[in-house]
Amino acid sequence: MIEINLLPGSGRKTKGKGAGVNFASAMSGAASQVKDPFLIGAVASFALAALVIGGLFLRQGAVSRSLTVKEQRAVQDSTRFAAVLKDRKKAEAQRDSVMRQLAIIKSIDNDRFVWPHIMDEVSRALPPYTWLTTMQQTSVPPTAASVDAEVTKGEKGVPAPPPPAMKFRLLGNTVDIQALTRFMKLLEQSPFIQNIQLAKSDLIVEGGKEVTAFQLEAEYQTPDPSVVRTVPVALSVR
Repeated sequence: MIEINLLPGSGRKTKGKGAGVNFASAMSGAASQVKDPFLIGAVASFALAALVIGGLFLRQGAVSRSLTVKEQRAVQDSTRFAAVLKDRKKAEAQRDSVMRQLAIIKSIDNDRFVWPHIMDEVSRALPPYTWLTTMQQTSVPPTAASVDAEVTKGEKGVPAPPPPAMKFRLLGNTVDIQALTRFMKLLEQSPFIQNIQLAKSDLIVEGGKEVTAFQLEAEYQTPDPSVVRTVPVALSVR
């Protein structure tokens, strides 16, 4: 017997419907087959480890990028500050050199008025009929090298010893031995002179007359500030 299908495609639809895959039933079947708890724990541990490793990788990547940015910034700051520090050291070296020179000048300038004070005091104390022939310094005068050495010690914190007293000698003649004694007493009373000593005295003939030639040794002393009188210097400008 021959049968004719009057509905075209109805057979394919039936066949296609019968050949479809049911994923829900397949998954439920697979889940029903996995009954080992150790396998489930291993899979869960693997998933958790993958998440932790991924998180650490991302965190380390962020930290590495942050450190790279900080390193670049630090290198730029170091390069910029290196030039600043170099200029600062150069300026400090120039300042120290100027301060050293000023200290040397000040140390030398402090002795500038020593001889004017000595000559003024000697002239004031010189009695009548007594005159000087020689006035000279007997101690070694300070040099720039010695002053520089003292300044260097001061910069290193080493206490500098007090400078030695300036010594000088007076040679002169007098017609009265009492005038010489009075001259020595007046010099001792001066705030600028100390340790007056008579080195020698001899009778000589000067201009047909007998006189006493004497030699005095003395030292300069720094006076007390209360006995030093200062006056302003006024200059007229025309």
